Order: sequence, then structure tokens, then C-alpha cells
Amino acid sequence: MSRVGAALGETWTSLATVFRNHGLRNVNLAFAGSAIGDWAYATAIVVWAYGQGGLTLVGLWGTIRLLLMAVVTPFASTLVDRLPRKTVMIATDLIRGVLVLLVALLILVDFNYVVILVLATLTALIAAPFRPAVAALLPSLVDEPEELTAANGAGSTIESLAFFVGPALGGLLISAFSVPVVIVFNAITFAWSALLVSRIRVPEERPALGVAPAVVAAVEPADAADAAGQGAVVVAAAEDKAAEGFLAESMAGFRAILADKDLRLVSGVYSAQTIVAGASIVYTVEMAVQMTGFGAQGVGYLESALGVGAILGGLVALGRASKQRIATDFGWGVVFWAIPLLLAAAGNTTWAALAAVAIIGFANPIVDVNASTILQRLTPDQVLGRVFGALDSALIAAMAFGSIVYPLLYHWLGLRWSLAVLGVAVALLVLPTFGRLRRLDAMLGTSEELELLSQIPLFAPLEPKSLEDMARQLKRREVRKGEAVITEGEVGDRFYIVEFGRTTATHHGEVLSSQGPGDPFGEIALLRDVPRTATVTADEDSVLLYLEREEFLAAVTGNSEVANRADDLISRRIPTY
Repeated sequence: MSRVGAALGETWTSLATVFRNHGLRNVNLAFAGSAIGDWAYATAIVVWAYGQGGLTLVGLWGTIRLLLMAVVTPFASTLVDRLPRKTVMIATDLIRGVLVLLVALLILVDFNYVVILVLATLTALIAAPFRPAVAALLPSLVDEPEELTAANGAGSTIESLAFFVGPALGGLLISAFSVPVVIVFNAITFAWSALLVSRIRVPEERPALGVAPAVVAAVEPADAADAAGQGAVVVAAAEDKAAEGFLAESMAGFRAILADKDLRLVSGVYSAQTIVAGASIVYTVEMAVQMTGFGAQGVGYLESALGVGAILGGLVALGRASKQRIATDFGWGVVFWAIPLLLAAAGNTTWAALAAVAIIGFANPIVDVNASTILQRLTPDQVLGRVFGALDSALIAAMAFGSIVYPLLYHWLGLRWSLAVLGVAVALLVLPTFGRLRRLDAMLGTSEELELLSQIPLFAPLEPKSLEDMARQLKRREVRKGEAVITEGEVGDRFYIVEFGRTTATHHGEVLSSQGPGDPFGEIALLRDVPRTATVTADEDSVLLYLEREEFLAAVTGNSEVANRADDLISRRIPTY
């Protein structure tokens, strides 16, 4: 009981942390309103379409919509990296609000159903950049890495609640009024979302190029990089972005994922989960018919069990936000999309079916929350929106693959053996990746290097993501007593921090200062692009951490508060030189 109490306490703490943050609170409340409205709207459109053309029309429209979303999302997400993310979210809300009002009007006057479905599909496509914009905006609103996980957990929990509340509310409104009333309600939720998003105070956008140099090189080739100029990487990236065509720019998310082994790993494991999600379109119906004894109506009971599991899983994901095991939790979440299929195959009873889908529902937010957090922390900011767009496209494609392959497997093997084969196949794909997932946890965890950086006043204004990027790039250098680390007059190429030992800075032989563990030096030559203004010598055998010039400048360039602190620091030091 004490462990349960502690887990509930951690969950409450995470929720409280999210809702104390003005920006995170508004994002989540906006998302809650529009998600509930969207689910109510989806229910209304399906009911209306079924009345127009039965199950065939519903299935055909759903397939076409999914395929178009898979194609459009990478291009739409390019807007997330071209425009302010807040602007993208507000525009998406307002445009969708106008479109759904038009749909409501056309249904009310009994207009041609094809035109109405085209507009309904367009509404879904307009939504494509919204989720990537939310995912890309969140890192700029948090103060600590754990807060990012908690924010994603809150969003996943809200989505699970919306999955429950939205369809129920839609059904009630249809019964009491009509389909157009539900659609008007959805338009109101879009206005609610746009209003809340408009009140978010977004910090000034800062470059976050330091996460994975290979990713940046692959995405924005810096053939014009100026090694001597401050922010050369940023300038080259901007020039390349302007020069490349829209198609190439839209594919930058895919290039970023392919260029980095950790992004490839997470995207691949995540896609294994959505293969099962695609297959569930078919096997959920068959499980209801063959295992529950309720017939096709049993789908409703199974979806309820899935929703309950998802709500509980969202709360657990929130409670584990501070555990520093987001990668392995993510992996186990995908595994527990596979293992329940074996349970259902072995049990072949109503309770086995309910338990299986409840466990899958429980695992779903754990997968979503941790995968989103990992990508937000690993991906360079200038391609973050496009990476989420590329990921969404890949997940939709994997879902379509599952929905196509599973019926063939079912007709070949029957329900129980097809579930067992699918479960074993996905588990065998994911389990071998746990060694790499554990290493990813170690890399994302709080490190001594990050602690050192966070104590340096110059870096206090930087976002947690920027500090993490810098911490991962730090290298070590061991120096002997009496060894000169930097020499007055030479070109500045590194920024240093003392990890162990002591050093002394001198100017023309006169002692200026002494540095101990945690003290930085060497920043003036880099920030002002001038020769070294002092000689720094090791007083004893010491260990130093250092950043290369380009890595240091990429992290601090573009932040006005850092620039002000640097000016103050330099004004206090240079006169003594």
C-alpha cells in the first residue's frame, strides 16, 4: 500500500507541476477541449455517413482519409519549423472551425454527401500540423527534463479521457438534437482551443543544434559553414533551408530520423506498436464475436476496457516521469501491446479478451508519452516539427500495413493462431532492442556534466534541452601539473570547465584568478572572436571538460539574456587584463 501511495503521490505531483506552468496548462486545456470535440465530431460524421452509404461508405472514407493523412503530414509539418508554432496551432483551430461549420450547414440542407465527405476529409488534413506543433512547442515551455515527460503524460491522459467522453457526448447530442448540433459543438471547442493557445507566452526561440551533429549535417548540409564566425552552423542551416526546394525541406524529418541511430531505433520500435494497432481494426471485431458471446456489440465492451486501461496507463506514465527510465519504459510499453495477444489466444474467453485489450490500453499512453519525450529531447529544434510529422506518417503507414496483413493472417490461421503469431512477431522485434534502450536511458539521465553546466550563471537562461545538448557534447581532457591549457594570444577554439583539480589564469605573468571544480574559463575569446586574453595553467593534475568552439556558440548564440550576461561578464574581466 505504501508503494501505491507513493506512486499516486508522484502522479499528483507531476500533474500539479504541469498545471502550475501557465503555458503547459493552456496547451493541455486547449487540447482537452478540441480532443473531446473531435471525438464527438468523428462519432457524428460516422453516424451520418453510415446513414448515407452503410458500412462500405464508412470503411472507404476511413481508408482514403488515413492514406491522405500519411502523405500530407510530412509536408504540413514543414510549417511547424517555418512558422511560429503557436501561430500554426491557432490557424489550424480557426480554419478547422470554419470548415466544420460549413459541413454542419451542408448536412442541414441535405447537400451532396460526396462534397460533405470531401470537406470532412479536408478538415482532418488541415489538422495534420497541429500535433507536431504541440510536440515541438512543449520543450520551450518546460523548466526541467522531467517536466517534459509529465507534460506528455498529462496530454496522453487527457486524450484517453477524450476518447471516453467525446463519443459518449456525441451520442447524447445526436440523440437529443441532431448531427449538425454536434458539429457546431466541435467548432466551439476549436474556438476554445485557439483562445487558450493565443494566451501562451512562448519564450524567444533559440537554436538547439547541439544534440546530434550527424542529424544536423544530414538535414541541413552546411557547405557554406564559416568556421571562424559565431553561429556558423545556424547561418549555414538558414541558407540551405532557403535554397532547397519545398519537397526536400519537407523530407528533412525523414532525413533526420535516418541520420541518427537513436531516432531510428525509437521510430522503428514505435512502428511495431502501430502495426498491432492497425491489426486491431480487424481482430477487435473478431474477438468480440468469437470470444465474448455478445456478438458485434461486444466491440463496445472491449473499447470501454481499452479506455479504462488507457486512463490508468496515463496516470502511471505521469507517476514515472521522474524515474529516468523513459526509453526502457517505452520498450516495455510496446512489448505489452504484443503479450496480451498471447493471453487472448490462450484464454479464448470473455475475460481473456477484456484483460487483453485493457492491458493494451494501459500500455498505449506509456508508449506515446515516452516516445514523444525521447524525440523532443534528442531532435534539433529546427527540424523538430518535421521529425514529428515524419514519425506520424510512418506510424500511419505501419497501421495501414497491419490492417492489410492481419486479415490475410486471420484467413490463413484463424483468430487464436493469428493473434499468437502477431504477438510473438512483435515481441521478437522489440525485445532485442532493450540493450540499446538502456544505453539511451543512461544518455538521457541526469549526469554530473549536466549538473556542472546548470550551476554556471552564464547558462542559467538556457532551456533544459539546450543544457542537455551541451552536456552530451562535453569531452574530457586530462592535464598535468604545470601544463598550459590555453596560452595568451592564441586562437580560441574551446570552452573549458574544471571537473577536478585547480588552474590559475595569468596575464603577462600576473595572477588574475584561480579556478576550481565547476569553474568555467575560455569563453571570452569565443564570444568576442578575439585571441586568448590570458594564459591558464594547471596547478595540479586536473581533469577538464570542454566544448568545441562551434558547439559552444551554437548553444548560446541567439539568446538575448545569455548575451547580456556575457557582456556583463566580459566587462568585468577585460579591464583586469
